[in-house]
Amino acid sequence: MAKVTQEQINAVAWKACDTFRGVVDPSEYKNYILTFLFIKYLSDVWKDKFDQHLAKYNGDMERVKRAMGYERFQLLEESTYDYLYAHRNANNVGELINIALTKIQDANRGKLEGVFRDIDFNSSRNLGETKERNIRLKHLIEDFSAPELDLRPTNVGNGDIIGNVYEYLIAHFASDSGKKGGEFYTPAEVSELIAMLVHPKPGSRLYDPACGSGSLLIKVAKQVGNEDYSIYGQEVNGNTYSLCRMNMFLHGIDNARIEWGDTIGNPKVMEGDHLMKFDIVVANPPFSLDKWGFDHAGSDPYRRFWRGIPPKGTGDYAFITHMIESTVPGTGKVGVVVPHGVLFRGGAEGKIRQKFIEENLLDAVIGLPSNLFFGTGIPAAILIFNRGRQTTDILFIDASREFQEGKNQNRLRPEDQKKIAEVFGFYTTTDKYSYVAKVEEVRENDFNLNIPRYVDTFEEEHYVDIKEVVNQIELIEQDLHVVSEKMRKYLNELGFND
Repeated sequence: MAKVTQEQINAVAWKACDTFRGVVDPSEYKNYILTFLFIKYLSDVWKDKFDQHLAKYNGDMERVKRAMGYERFQLLEESTYDYLYAHRNANNVGELINIALTKIQDANRGKLEGVFRDIDFNSSRNLGETKERNIRLKHLIEDFSAPELDLRPTNVGNGDIIGNVYEYLIAHFASDSGKKGGEFYTPAEVSELIAMLVHPKPGSRLYDPACGSGSLLIKVAKQVGNEDYSIYGQEVNGNTYSLCRMNMFLHGIDNARIEWGDTIGNPKVMEGDHLMKFDIVVANPPFSLDKWGFDHAGSDPYRRFWRGIPPKGTGDYAFITHMIESTVPGTGKVGVVVPHGVLFRGGAEGKIRQKFIEENLLDAVIGLPSNLFFGTGIPAAILIFNRGRQTTDILFIDASREFQEGKNQNRLRPEDQKKIAEVFGFYTTTDKYSYVAKVEEVRENDFNLNIPRYVDTFEEEHYVDIKEVVNQIELIEQDLHVVSEKMRKYLNELGFND
């Protein structure tokens, strides 16, 4: 049983961010906090394993050394947290942390090569001049010495507690980062919902072409119910790519293949010379991305845009097309978050949308509440595509009015997620919530998928009979007069005269 709770670890880890607040932008200092948490985790696990082997082999250091060589990660003394803590007052403490990261990578090339390439703890631009930088890094190191951040498995258990604190911090960084927050994190409730909708089975290949910090992929993997799955992803931002890889390891997923690069311009999740195919493809890609690669789409060597090339300044359908082309023919599924414009914009997008529908790929359109996502208050939708559909109908769900309102961010409650998933599972029409449309109806609407065209949420205004209201008021006044007279009578009887 864990000796510290998830809440205790979360609170102390979040307090460690005080060192950087007001000095470094949250979108930047998240990289330092999360990377240092990873160092602390590796160090504490290493120390715990060493003590276990030491006890097991009665202090025989040769046997202990051999046993440690088979551990999940390898660490040298100068790359451990304890070494950095002992040198926290050094004038070159930022350099020492960088050296530790390099040594961790070198000792674990098969797993961690390139993970820390964009993390610089000796950066004057991000962390200040030498004196200020040294003070901040000293405080950071000391913050992680708190008893609640003793991350040894014997102290916290072997569950997801470390992965959960990582997710907790990422969510808070996204909230504090404003518009930039949406670039690396999908709210947990939305990720869980998508995982429920795509319903991955054991043995599934899972892929996210815009994977950010990996939270959505991890939620989909957890939905499988066991560890019989494989994970693939690609992320264009170097820092976020690093966070994703660390996130995977902290959740116990060592076999994830995460690539760094522009998915549309340079897809790297390949099999030979063609796109790898997946059972489940999910993503929360950047909304209406400008400069997505329009100029080269016509000569795309992977023939992703045979249905049409999306507009130059709006890359939503570039990502959707890539996702569909990356699924297994006949069985693959896609779950993607999109802005509502994707549902009804005309031109090239309208033609692509029409072809998706005529190919019988679109399964459901689900409208979400506004202000769910970091960095934008606009409502979004989830599109579910299925290459193994048994019907030509399309399900529309308007879930925009059922949510928990928050000060800065709204969120889907468990009951909201459950309702959406159940209606999707039963594929039913529900009054003022969902509608199963025949493909002929969609065709009559010129393939416009705007949800209000299909789900009638109009609430009739209740007629107020003014005359009846006046009558009721008069009756109430009469009753009040009778009560007042009785009270006056009782007071007189008790000797309380006017």
